[in-house]
Amino acid sequence: MTSLAATVQKIFDEPGCAKNGSKSEAERKNGCTKQLLPGSAAGGCAFDGAKVALQPFTDVAHLVHGPIACEGNSWDNRGAASSGSNLWRTSFTTDLSETDIVFGGEKRLCKAIKEIIDKCDPPAIFVYQTCIPAMIGDDINAVCKAASQRFAKPVIPINSPGFVGSKNLGNKLAGEALLDHVIGTQEPDYTTPCDINLIGEYNLSGELWQVKPLLDELGIRILSCISGDGKYREVASSHRARAAMLVCSKSMINVARKMEQRYGIPFFEGSFYGIQDSSESLRQLARLLVERGAPADLLGRTEAVIAREEAWVRAAIGPYKPRFEGKRALLITGGVKSWSIVAALQEAGLELVGTSVKKSTRNDKERIKELMGRDAYMIEDMTPREMYKMLKDAKADIMLSGGKSQFVALKAAMPWLDINQERCHAYMGYVGMVKLVEEIDKSLSSPMWEQLRRPAPWEALAKAMEQMPSPVAAIACDPALAETARRARKICVCNAVDLGTIEDAIYAHGLSSVAAVREHTNAVGGCCRRRIEGILVSDPSVMRQAAE
Repeated sequence: MTSLAATVQKIFDEPGCAKNGSKSEAERKNGCTKQLLPGSAAGGCAFDGAKVALQPFTDVAHLVHGPIACEGNSWDNRGAASSGSNLWRTSFTTDLSETDIVFGGEKRLCKAIKEIIDKCDPPAIFVYQTCIPAMIGDDINAVCKAASQRFAKPVIPINSPGFVGSKNLGNKLAGEALLDHVIGTQEPDYTTPCDINLIGEYNLSGELWQVKPLLDELGIRILSCISGDGKYREVASSHRARAAMLVCSKSMINVARKMEQRYGIPFFEGSFYGIQDSSESLRQLARLLVERGAPADLLGRTEAVIAREEAWVRAAIGPYKPRFEGKRALLITGGVKSWSIVAALQEAGLELVGTSVKKSTRNDKERIKELMGRDAYMIEDMTPREMYKMLKDAKADIMLSGGKSQFVALKAAMPWLDINQERCHAYMGYVGMVKLVEEIDKSLSSPMWEQLRRPAPWEALAKAMEQMPSPVAAIACDPALAETARRARKICVCNAVDLGTIEDAIYAHGLSSVAAVREHTNAVGGCCRRRIEGILVSDPSVMRQAAE
């Protein structure tokens, strides 16, 4: 664990991290860990971060060394897409038992590696360390090294047990494993002056394929994508690229910076979300490549492609802007999407009431201020109760977030759109911008929301009954109605005669006995006797006033 501790400390001292650079030396030594709060595990551990960062490598076998629970929902849990092998979708685990924990799991790990090679024969195997084998002392570095020599195949240890830190730390530990064991170990078949790396791009819902045709048109080759739709050989030879674009600095800043330091590959942080950001990223790539020896006409061809695509996309989203007028959106996400999606929403004509910055860097926050103004409402942490109140008070007309927040919006009966890794649609590039606008319009204009906001039939009935005037209250306010109601009261169980009829007969004929009353009224039942006696002994003035 000594080497792991040293690796973690180097990540904490990462000079490329804007947040880390603003700390003092003493604060950097303490690292980026903080006291966990109840529910923090929902955000993922270091192992989870390493797994989601590397799993999109499509032809690699991903072996989790630990109990079966660590593998969790293993089939396609990232939402990435592959144009080749689907081996990455099937994860493997050593499924450690209590006996393995007592006697050690290294032999079980060796057996699992051999079984994967015999059955699948992948170009490489990634072995993920989890908490339990790390605590009992399993040396996966030694096992992977021995397996690589025995089977003449790369077996890469990913030292990222969950207890060392957060999901974001796991992303960076995965990047360190690539730098130490993969990048620079092979050579590409050929190179061109326009080879680039995309770092921190995961091809969620296949959105990389919406940008790749434009790069192909310009003659820009993606030598390696780390890690969406990536292949082991591509990432192993990625050190020969001429330039790199960092898509998510929160997860892979250490990879981009160290590749620049070791191999002289310049990089910039960009985004393909929204019109302006897509155009600017293409310009930046062209500029870096020309500086590194690409043909000078690449700049002009890039501008021509940008002008064509911008004209097309603005014409495509133009009809939607009047429909979005006055509509407000709440953005609950993090990282690069905290500012890149803002630009896309503003271009669509929506007003942003706030964006979350819980997982954003200092540079991300500065970009948000440039887009939304210096007084931009940046949400560090919003509880579900606060989120619900904001939606319920109609401060936002739609919420864009990940799957964990969708139930808050549904409870508030407000439109919601998934923009995180579980999403079903691709929103990258110019084509993705049009798709994003279409999906927002579908959600906002769906008749479902109006129906959801209507009260249930039983609630509507109860409310209507509450609003109806109470007959008791009306009688209490009107003496005439009160007297009419008193005289209409039946005096017998058989409901044959009312009180007013009895009183009128007594007063008109001067009756003084039950028998006399029965002769002049229909009160002939046996149940009436006691009540008639009570009326006869009552105040005669009351009967006189009632009769009059």
